[in-house]
Amino acid sequence: MLFPDEHELIDRIAIALIRRKEMLGTAESCTGGLIAAACTELPGSSQWFERSVVSYSNQAKNELLGVPAALLQMHGAVSGEVAQHMARGLIAHAPIHWALAVTGIAGPTGGSDAKPVGTVWLALAHEGRLVKVWKELFPGDRHEVRIATVRAGLTALCDALEDRDS
Repeated sequence: MLFPDEHELIDRIAIALIRRKEMLGTAESCTGGLIAAACTELPGSSQWFERSVVSYSNQAKNELLGVPAALLQMHGAVSGEVAQHMARGLIAHAPIHWALAVTGIAGPTGGSDAKPVGTVWLALAHEGRLVKVWKELFPGDRHEVRIATVRAGLTALCDALEDRDS
């Protein structure tokens, strides 16, 4: 499932989180738990990975992560506002320090002119404060968009952890 660069990223993330005595959680929509699967592929990941919420539907985003229904209606599930609320909501509901949230359109259907297939919003939060919220437009088929999203999220998390350690 993963490529060698994800294994290296996950090793670096694990080392940083263990050193800091911090826990990670993910709130995933378009990746359907692939980030959590990548993290838990590493033996001993329970030392630094606490949980994942796969919130594929708007109802799940609302019920499990506290994303307001009005926000979902106003901005749509694939938006920076929703990604932010997913990350903050996970931290509010879980014993974690870091949250990585992703929501997007992996395709092959579901895209529009405003939000084409491959549009993904990601959010990274640390102890309730947003570290980064960003939008990506990934090329490729459904599998390629999902793998690119995993890679982008893990890279941003690794960079944030290592920036704080330096």
